Amino acid sequence: MTRTAITLSELAARIGAALQGDGDFVVQRVGTLENAAPDAIVFVAHARFLPLLARTRAGAVILKPDDAPATPLPKLLHDNPYAAYARAAAILHPSVPHKPGIDPTARIGEGALVDATATVGAYAVIDARATIGARAVIGPHSHVGESAVIGDDAHLTSNVTIYPRCVIGPRTIVHAGAVIGADGFGMAEEGGRWIKIPQIGRVVIGADCEIGANTTIDRGAIDDTLIEDDVKLDNQIQIGHNCRIGAHTAIAGCVGIAGSATIGRNVRIGGAANIAGHLEIPDNTIVAGATTVLSTIKAPGMYNGSFPLLDNREWRYVASEIRRLRTLAERVATLERALRAQAPDEGELP
Repeated sequence: MTRTAITLSELAARIGAALQGDGDFVVQRVGTLENAAPDAIVFVAHARFLPLLARTRAGAVILKPDDAPATPLPKLLHDNPYAAYARAAAILHPSVPHKPGIDPTARIGEGALVDATATVGAYAVIDARATIGARAVIGPHSHVGESAVIGDDAHLTSNVTIYPRCVIGPRTIVHAGAVIGADGFGMAEEGGRWIKIPQIGRVVIGADCEIGANTTIDRGAIDDTLIEDDVKLDNQIQIGHNCRIGAHTAIAGCVGIAGSATIGRNVRIGGAANIAGHLEIPDNTIVAGATTVLSTIKAPGMYNGSFPLLDNREWRYVASEIRRLRTLAERVATLERALRAQAPDEGELP
């Protein structure tokens, strides 16, 4: 990335923040509270970090209006300091622009349409009848399959594989090693052996999405696997065939989602969660990390499905007690039946 110097007053105007202090201060980079240089701007999103401002070497800070008295530094005031920081970082550390054109080592298939403003990197392969949109970037060693569509301003970083007929929406970023459109895990069993079911659907990814490194999204068995606009997927996620992920959903690393699951809009799923197939998760739901979801969630809310951290000795005790629950339930049921037999006219037990 390159770096851009800007006055604090100009930065305030561009990110929609209120300026308090020296607007002529020149900001050259973003930094952390602990390690920022004097020409950097930092941010404080939570009050618990305000004490660190007394020791920071940063030249300016982004924080909430109510927290302004916490420091004499020049400051930008915004109700959402983290979002304001994201915009500031994009301005101060813009991506290196790509030079349009097709590298001599790239291979372009018959009938492929590559926009004149697109960039195709070294040893990339664009198969027949694929379409590469305006200002799109196809990184080195990436492969775009037959009749696939890469939207305007989309970016495949390097070693990305897009299978035939799949669609990547405008401004979507796909990171290294991702595989979009491999066959779903579709098998029929007969006579103790497996018969492969042809996977004839596609993967269709919307606009403004981000697909993490080594994430895999399987093509639909018949209909398409759908990733709606502004979905953010972390690294090493597996999404099975015929899933639908609603717009603005964010999923952390190492999550596994089995086939035909439907995830709503604005859902948050923590790292290493496991989602069974053929279920639904409603809009605005939060699934905590390492949670296993085995059936449809009927109402939005926050759901956890794992033990909190315990000392190993205590964990072993709790685990042994859980194993005894079925036996305990059976004993309780036996006692209830015995009590009813002794007092049959007393109605329901409390």
